[in-house]
Amino acid sequence: MNGLPTGIEPPDWGRIPALAVDGVAQAQADGSVRVPTTAGDLTITLHAFGARLRLGPAARDYGILVADPASLPVEIEIAADRTRISAGELALILEHAPLAFILDHGRRRVQSSPSDAHFVRRHRIPPFARLEHGWLVSLELGHATRVYGLGEKWGRLDHRGELIRSYNHDALGVNSERSYKNAPFAWSPDGWGVFAHTAAAVTHGVGFAPWSQRAYVLEVDSPSLDLFLLGGRDGAQQLAQYTALTGRAPVPPRWSLGLILSKAYYRDADEILAVAREVRRRGMPCETITFDGRAWQDTETRFAFEWCPRRYPDPKPVLDELKALAFRICVWEYPLVSVKNPLFNELAARGWLIRDDRSGDAFRYQWDLEPFGPVLTPLPESGLLDFTHPEAYAWWRDRHRVLFEAGVDMIKADFGEQIGPHMVASDGSSGSELHNAYALLYNRCVYEAAERYARDGAFLFSRSAWAGSQRYPAQWGGDPQADWGGLAASIRGALSWGMTGGPYFATDVGGFYADRRDPELYVRWAQAAVFAAHMRLHGIGPREPWSYGAEAESAVDHALQLRERLLPYIERCMADAHATGLPVQRAMVLACPDEPASWAFENQFFLGADLLVAPCLAPGGAVEVYLPTGDWQRFPDGDSFAGGRSHRLLLGLSEIAAFTRAGSPPLPIAAQAVWA
Repeated sequence: MNGLPTGIEPPDWGRIPALAVDGVAQAQADGSVRVPTTAGDLTITLHAFGARLRLGPAARDYGILVADPASLPVEIEIAADRTRISAGELALILEHAPLAFILDHGRRRVQSSPSDAHFVRRHRIPPFARLEHGWLVSLELGHATRVYGLGEKWGRLDHRGELIRSYNHDALGVNSERSYKNAPFAWSPDGWGVFAHTAAAVTHGVGFAPWSQRAYVLEVDSPSLDLFLLGGRDGAQQLAQYTALTGRAPVPPRWSLGLILSKAYYRDADEILAVAREVRRRGMPCETITFDGRAWQDTETRFAFEWCPRRYPDPKPVLDELKALAFRICVWEYPLVSVKNPLFNELAARGWLIRDDRSGDAFRYQWDLEPFGPVLTPLPESGLLDFTHPEAYAWWRDRHRVLFEAGVDMIKADFGEQIGPHMVASDGSSGSELHNAYALLYNRCVYEAAERYARDGAFLFSRSAWAGSQRYPAQWGGDPQADWGGLAASIRGALSWGMTGGPYFATDVGGFYADRRDPELYVRWAQAAVFAAHMRLHGIGPREPWSYGAEAESAVDHALQLRERLLPYIERCMADAHATGLPVQRAMVLACPDEPASWAFENQFFLGADLLVAPCLAPGGAVEVYLPTGDWQRFPDGDSFAGGRSHRLLLGLSEIAAFTRAGSPPLPIAAQAVWA
């Protein structure tokens, strides 16, 4: 950060000089308006979605936007203390001293600088300020305003009162604010949104009490400020506007919706084939099986698109048998190359690795050994591929061809959060500039490989993501603790990422680490995952249903059969996501914008527009579900429930709390599971 404290003591806002208008606004030939300020020219454009404000030099373009949005023709009215810029019903009013704004659409106030005042000045927090390494912008928060989005966050969906940093981390779990997928886009059901178009870190004080309960303060850690103010009336309109700017997810291939089986990790060919045969013997619905990192790579020399020569001197017979058993095949990768592989020196000589800005040599990334243990063994020093180098990008993309030709169907693109200090890319990007964008470039490269070489449709699983990564689906939530808190946080992470434009999500069913072989937890996690865009069993140790006992296997098999029947409906939800930007799993504030009473129930969600799901998040089977106004039916058995209130249910191990509106058209589901 740029020196703003993040603890209990608030910044001394009065010592941060607020910007002021320092000249007369002038219309430009490109449709923008240039307003001189005490920190340089402010460039303003008005658009169908709202307004765009830019200060400072143009930032490096990593392709976050799909295109620059078309600006509207404007009229300018200048008075002594303010300037009014308008286009039809849309009006941006700039106050001159200090620089502050009001954005109106007709009679509706969209957003403004904060009304949080001080004894001796109008604004307690500067509306706009230039910091040592970036910018500060503050926005109004009403006394009851809720704020959503900001990426994959594991706590409350409403971020009011929180301090959140848009900065990708290898979070090592789902128990803190840190997360793998971030985007500096937030919105409110009050009818506004804000998107900082940047790859830089952004800190969001969302009514953060040590700063201000009445303001949303953004600190953008970049010399470039590019801020979009969105005016959609509700969450659906905000997501439509944001994804029109940053892109929408394509509809993934149908096969990707089937169950993905994985663990960390199947140690050799005999183990993965034995599991695959047992899956088929038991008649378990399962589409894809996964070779995780250590399953097919030599840890000491990875990653180099090479099968471990000791365990897989010839991988073809193994892949052929998996194909004969009707499995799709997923393989793991990450964008790092061990210094112990000859490829490291070859790529370094070509200038295709991220460089150390102190020596000019290829950067040798040293792993923090603290998280590693008996299963996740320590990793060697590694170089990071430079995706900003066009030749390196094309080489990495095209190296996937041999994998797809061998029978691989999808890539699990792990990591991507490792860019840091003292790194520099071939395009001149510093580590701080590239850190968040690296995930986007990595996602794009591997997805393009799948588009070119996958035989039955492109599909990608990635862990790290930034604004725009939703164009390269899909994402999974990383490394949850195997307990009830890990399950609840994973669901909230899915919903939060969905409210940030990422419509498809999968969790590690059963939890990734600290597994205590809890059959009830495993069953409830699997039941919740049935209603996600994608479903994967994964973690340290066995995740096959029978490994948790016969009763758990029976309950999970029941859930998987339901998943198979729901696939036509899930496909329809994905078509909606592609058309509108709405996620497959919709938080209540998205699904029921006119029923605020439902918004407090943050652990339940809609699958698409028509199916409400309340996961069981505690042992014993007790569930409280809020049903919106109207009459409801239990899915799939048809029992009647009144809406406009909550209900307490006690579920048997094979029971699921899911509901549809009474009298609504039946869901497009299959008569029976295709694997039955």
